Amino acid sequence: MTVWPDLSGRIVEGIHVLPVRVYYEDTDFTGIVYHGAYVQFFERGRSDFLRNAGVHHSELKLGVDGKSLAFAVRKMSLDFLKTATIDDVLEVQTRLIEQKGARISLHQQIIRGDEVLVSADVVVAVITADGRPVRLPAHLSQRLNEACQ
Repeated sequence: MTVWPDLSGRIVEGIHVLPVRVYYEDTDFTGIVYHGAYVQFFERGRSDFLRNAGVHHSELKLGVDGKSLAFAVRKMSLDFLKTATIDDVLEVQTRLIEQKGARISLHQQIIRGDEVLVSADVVVAVITADGRPVRLPAHLSQRLNEACQ
């Protein structure tokens, strides 16, 4: 089995960086990246940020008191500044802002070179399978904080 060390990006100085190439499927009829595709890019960035921080979905499935955990986007504010087009290579940057109770606040940006194309402020809730908010287990919370230092 081949190992791809940067497949899920990397954390540099507390910021997770994930490279993303724009494909035809990401664009609309004008050849510009469709706004919904940016939301998918941000989701990939958050997922791989957690993976690189040592917060794995398999551990969330084990959960707390027999109840599996999940992350649910509670709030997302997007600011579209510039467009991307097919074949652009972008970076999705994810930075932890705050972790408090069942809430995790993040700031994300999609960058091409030195240009910020889209930025997002995201609040994610940690919930049980039945939708109740719950704190992230201490060992996972510690991993997340250590990765962001």
